[in-house]
Amino acid sequence: MTMTEESPDGTPGTPATSLPSGQSNQAATVQGSVIAVRGAVVDIAFDAMTLPLIEESLSIIADDGPPIIAEVQAQLDESTVRALALQSTNGLRRGAPVYATGGPIQVPVGEAMLGRLIDVAGTPGDRGAPLPPDVPRRPIHREPPPLSSQGAATGIFATGIKIIDLLTPLAQGGKAAMFGGAGVGKTVLVMELIHAMVERYQGISVFAGVGERTREGHEMLLDMRGSGVLPRTVLVYGQMNEPPGARWRVPLTALTVAEYFRDERHQNVLLLMDNVFRFVQAGAEVSGLLGRLPSRVGYQPTLASEVAALQERIVSVGDVSVTAIEAVYVPADDFTDPAVTTIASHVDSMVVLSRSMAAEGMYPAIDPIASSSVLLDPLVVGEAHAAIATEVRRTIEHYRELQDVISLLGVEELGSDDRRIVGRARRLQRFLTQPFAVTEAFTGVPGRSVAVADTLAGCKAILAGECDSWQENSLYMVGTLDEARARENASHPAAQTVASTSVTAAAPTPSDAK
Repeated sequence: MTMTEESPDGTPGTPATSLPSGQSNQAATVQGSVIAVRGAVVDIAFDAMTLPLIEESLSIIADDGPPIIAEVQAQLDESTVRALALQSTNGLRRGAPVYATGGPIQVPVGEAMLGRLIDVAGTPGDRGAPLPPDVPRRPIHREPPPLSSQGAATGIFATGIKIIDLLTPLAQGGKAAMFGGAGVGKTVLVMELIHAMVERYQGISVFAGVGERTREGHEMLLDMRGSGVLPRTVLVYGQMNEPPGARWRVPLTALTVAEYFRDERHQNVLLLMDNVFRFVQAGAEVSGLLGRLPSRVGYQPTLASEVAALQERIVSVGDVSVTAIEAVYVPADDFTDPAVTTIASHVDSMVVLSRSMAAEGMYPAIDPIASSSVLLDPLVVGEAHAAIATEVRRTIEHYRELQDVISLLGVEELGSDDRRIVGRARRLQRFLTQPFAVTEAFTGVPGRSVAVADTLAGCKAILAGECDSWQENSLYMVGTLDEARARENASHPAAQTVASTSVTAAAPTPSDAK
């Protein structure tokens, strides 16, 4: 990581007062010295009259290499503070000089950040051109806007993903979270949402990669370049191999960039975070390093306040919205985990991914029963949408209640009404799958984006029994019901003439007919 050095008066090459890139030069005259280094935690002695404040940024001058950014986390006594380094402290010695910057960590914001990949301190990591010297900067610690100035959700955020638009509608200006264990498709779903919103969404996108692998960040950068989304996107990464302090503060850096476009440019912002659990996990590591006693399940005692400080800043102001979509890893598929329940209390829409559905190949593997949204209300989505969604849930839930009986005795032992419900539930589950554009390179099947009206019409037809005689595979991985009808007719040529008047979709491609 390359950092620039400059003195408070702007003269380069003065080691005694050099500051890392992204930090304020104001009041950088308070000098201290390192007295202890314990991994990412550094104890620093200052003059008692000039003790830095909590969350103030410090610049630690290393013997070789750029200065190290640190943040004050505790005041141990009248002359000593304990700080958290956001970069590696390898080679840092006792007695190294430290300068207080007089304020929180500041990161670059504005138009110059579009199309760039930066780290927690705002340093570009995409090997692009250096940032212009006059780029505006903002502190990463800010209070959320007062409640009186906050705007409500401004409408439904159509995604083109059938099961989300039907059962867990997202709000323009709201917060949605996707909960799932390892390997069930959280990142793929987030990437598909980015792809699906390129045409629908006119605004700025800010992506925060919290604790992500280097490979995932590289793939995201290449995908965004290839799809043409990058010029309107800012990527902020705190990778898995970085110190916990960097991973802990990366969401705040991304929020600061998003708030600038919301407040100064009056532009709608789409904020994507993958993965919020890594933010909580980094906070637990920091808490342990600082010597705090753990709380429930080993999490930090400040879990609720840390999550709230992050989530409460994701708000809309006036007619300008910030829409957040967050991926949340569920450790060991335990949805009662304190981190998961704490994050869930702040979101409007919960998209829960199921490992059993992923094992059955039902992608996106979204659980229609466990997922929920406060927007699934007749006053918001309309009476017809709410009624169809309720009936879909009721049908699938009844099928799940019968699964134990089916596994023991078989479907033939059920009554006629139950057999009919089971058949429709299985067809609904398959109709709510769809191929994604971001997986086309692996599956060879083009992605589908489906309008809400087409999703409602398809589910209504299945619930009414229009598809009871169809093969279940005809509904699997399709877009609209007309496409499924065309596939069904292609597999039954004798019935094609009977249904020809209702077929409006094009003939299936070879990949569809598989």
